[in-house]
Parts: sequence; C-alpha cells; structure tokens
Amino acid sequence: MHVKGTGIYIGSMAAYQLSEGGSDWRKVIVIKTGDKSIVGDTLTDIKFSGIAWQGNEGFYYSSYDKPKSGSQLSGMTQYHKLFYHRLGTLQSADKLLFGGEETKRRYIGAYLTEDERFLVISAAKETTGNELYIRDLSIPNSQIVKVVDNFDNEHHVLDNVGSKLYILTNLYSPNFKIVTVDAANPKPINWKDLIPTTSNVLTASTGGGKIFAEYLKDATSFVQQYDMNGKLERTITLPSVGTAGGFGTKKEEKETYYTFTNYVYPPTIFKLDIATGVSTVYKKSAVQFDPDQYESQQVFYKSKDGTKIPMIITYKKGTPLNGKNPTLLYGYGGFGVNLTPAFSTSNIILLEHGGIYAVPNLRGGGEYGEKWHKAGIKMKKQNVFNDFIAAAEYLIKHKYTSKDYLAISGGSNGGLLVGAVMTQRPDLCKVALPAVGVLDMLRYNQFTAGAGWSYDYGTAEDSKDMFDYLYKYSPYHALKPAIYPATMVTTADHDDRVVPAHSFKFAARLQEYQQGGAPTLIRIETKAGHGAGQSTEQVISGQVDKWAFMFWNMGVGF
Repeated sequence: MHVKGTGIYIGSMAAYQLSEGGSDWRKVIVIKTGDKSIVGDTLTDIKFSGIAWQGNEGFYYSSYDKPKSGSQLSGMTQYHKLFYHRLGTLQSADKLLFGGEETKRRYIGAYLTEDERFLVISAAKETTGNELYIRDLSIPNSQIVKVVDNFDNEHHVLDNVGSKLYILTNLYSPNFKIVTVDAANPKPINWKDLIPTTSNVLTASTGGGKIFAEYLKDATSFVQQYDMNGKLERTITLPSVGTAGGFGTKKEEKETYYTFTNYVYPPTIFKLDIATGVSTVYKKSAVQFDPDQYESQQVFYKSKDGTKIPMIITYKKGTPLNGKNPTLLYGYGGFGVNLTPAFSTSNIILLEHGGIYAVPNLRGGGEYGEKWHKAGIKMKKQNVFNDFIAAAEYLIKHKYTSKDYLAISGGSNGGLLVGAVMTQRPDLCKVALPAVGVLDMLRYNQFTAGAGWSYDYGTAEDSKDMFDYLYKYSPYHALKPAIYPATMVTTADHDDRVVPAHSFKFAARLQEYQQGGAPTLIRIETKAGHGAGQSTEQVISGQVDKWAFMFWNMGVGF
C-alpha cells in the first residue's frame, strides 16, 4: 500500500521504544525496516505510551512533563498529554492534541482503526474507568468528539465498518458486551447490543471479517467466533484447559494466529483457518519439559466470609500429599488483573523436585468481572488478604504442604499482598517473597504515578476512616516485634512505578523487629526497573536467588 505523495510504502517504517535501566521513561527511535537506518531525531521523555502510526507520515504518542532534575524516578507524574509527531520535524514542534492543563487526565492513550479513518482516544483519571473520544480523520479539520463523558466504566473501540463502530464496554454489563453505533451519533443512548453480556467475562478482537469473543470461564479461556452481524459461527476448539490469546488480524486475512498455554503446557502458537475453524500447530516451544509427567487441577475453597475462590494447583503426577512438599503460593488480587494459567520455565525446578505451585484467583482481580474487582478494593481490601490466607490454609489442611514448607510470593500489588499477609499472619508460612511491593499505604500516592491507584486503594487523605483502614493493614506500619518468616524483599534502583523506598523502609523495619532466627534480606537489582530492563543474566540470577533462598530456609536439598 502506497502513501500518496510520500514515496513511502506502509510497512517500510517502524518505531520502537527503549527503556534505559528499566525506567518507565522511554525513548522512541524510528527506523527504515529495509536497512534499519534511523530516521530523524530520537524522541525522549515518553512514558506510558503506545505508538499509533498514521500512514508513514507520523504517529501519535503520550507523555508527561518530566519531574525536575534529581527526582525523575520519584517525582509525581500528574497530567498525561497526547501528541502527534510528524516525521522530519523536531519533537519540540509536536502538536498537543489532548490533555495537559486544559483536559487534566492522568492516563491518555490513542489508537487508530485499521482503515485509519478514526482516531480513538481513551482518557482516565485512575486505573479503572475511561472516557472515550473519536476523531473522524476522513473529514479535514474535524473535531474530537466525546463518546463517553464519565469514568464510571470501561470502553474500547474494537473495529469499524465504514461509520459503524464496534465497542467493547462494561456499561450496565459488569462482564462486558459488544455494542455498535454510528460514529455520527456515538453517544451511549444510541448503542445497540451486538454480543450481549453473559456470566463469563468478555474480551474481544477482530480479524478476517470476524469477531473473536474471548471469555474467561473460571479463569480459563473459552473462545467463540462471530460474524460482524453478531451471529455465532463456532466455538474455537482449544488444545486443553488454559489461556488462549491473540486472534486479532487484519480484515482481509484468511488465517490468524493465537498462543495457548497453561501451567504444564509450554506456550505454543497455533494457526487458525478462519473459514473452517481448524487450528494447526505453527510453532512449539523448545523448552525441555514433558507435560505428561505433570498435572494441574482446579479446586474451589471458601474464604473467611464464605466466598468461593478458585485455585489451580500444579505438581508432578504421583506426588505424595504428606505435608512435606515445598510449595510456592503466588497471588496478586488487584486492579482487575486476571491471573490465568501460564507456563513458567523458572517453575520447572520446583515441579521437577516434587514441589507444588499454587495460584488462587483472589478478589480484586477481574476473573469474574467488575463485581469481583470491587469486592477487593478500598475498604474491602482485607477480602484479598483473607482469600490468600484461606488458600494457604487449604493447602495445609489437605496436606499439599505445611507451614514449614510453604512460601508466599507476589509482586507490585502482589508485594503488598505478601507484606500484609506476613504481618497479619507471621505464623502462616516459612518464607515470604514480597517483590517491588506497595508497602507504605499512607504515602504511595505521593510518588510517580501512584495517585492513579486510588480507585483500588483509596488514600489517607480521603477520610479519617480511610486513613485508619489503610494504616491498619499497611505492611510498613503493621510491622511490630514478632517472629516473622524468612523474608527476601526484592526491588530495583530504577523502579519509578513503585519507588524502591517502599522496599527499603519495609526491609529496614523488618530487620529491626525480627524476633526469630530467620533471615530478613533485601535484594536490590541495579539498572533495572519495575520488572523491566533486566538482561537475561539478571533474570536468571534473580530466579536462582529466589529458589535458593526458599529451599535453603525450608531445609530442602536436592
């Protein structure tokens, strides 16, 4: 496809983002795909942004004003801005299209429909809920039109056919549905249901003139194919119970690709014939692992208030349930994030040596829709910790493991989970592994993008009741002299999402208050960020230290 008047063909240019030291701040570099030569100047100081090309003439991106010198990795980032960059011009000349002081929004993203007719803008103040805007680029000097004017729900334009928009939304439908509307009158009052909501959470993509409805059924994938009029054509046959993702492709394609995985099924790419629904293996993982020797089973257990929580437990077939199996219990429970089955090469060392890996789907996640998410936020956050504690107690009761062979693990919001649980129940486990955690709940919102997490957490400034609630469970503040499990706190010096001060303070106070003989350590990765920026060598080193710390403190030798 030729871009008229430019001498450039679609696909001949590419832009990629570069993080230095794992920071969320990025550089954007544009290259010619033919010879990889750099085009124009490198764009700098870009954060939380995609790259949305318009032809090969330029692209849209988002960023913040960078904090003053000396606080680039800790200063607050308040108002996002959407820019358009035309190739061959200076970044300083980029046009501000949306955001900043005039439209104060903390998160702004933009993308184009496949035919590049519509620019779609999503704007949010917090991590849940977004306004939706469109701009018809086929009309010269057209205005940005507001489709949804509040932050109460989430909306995403999937596709268009001419002026007909296909929108994925959870407006009046906590588990999401797909609606259509004419772009000339796009307000929700004009929306028409195309694929209605069900009891299972829906995400979706389009390709080959079809809609792929990707449902979560008890935290595992269930995929159906519809035509663009909303007629069900088939259910896609997946290899097993697990996680399928991908499916999206261009309108004219006859085939599409998706990846399937679960805890004992290494990621495998499948090619799907859209007309017949037949899947064939396109590329298998080369990892040396025999899935037939292992099994994953899903169980349901009751939390403290009687709520039924799903958990998938993975181990080697024939493992004796004698309470002596080294077990890693991993959790997250926040921001509507779904923990679905996924293979990990690192976990092989645990499984191969008779260990058990367990993942519960805690409230605060999105596995059962927005109601499940809201059941674990603000002054219901304790539900998340209770769910995780109940998961540990289930594993102990049914002799998968025991207190002396149990480790709890989680990162970021999951680091908060581990920190809260180990301070509330220091007797629960042998090892605790809080990674890049949000551990000071009274001040988290005063650094980098932390203020955007208030939808889930609330803030100490909201009210006295909210202050008291946060203070009670905040891991840093909840520490007191006690016998704590062996703990290795992990963070990184360039983490500018959850600043490492959280981990520094928590580890220092934990070392002061530890009354038992178990070690309390902090591991600080250098030139790395919030789980990003690490070389393969650094990743392996971190995993080696994690397993060594866990096994040594359990007295497990191989």
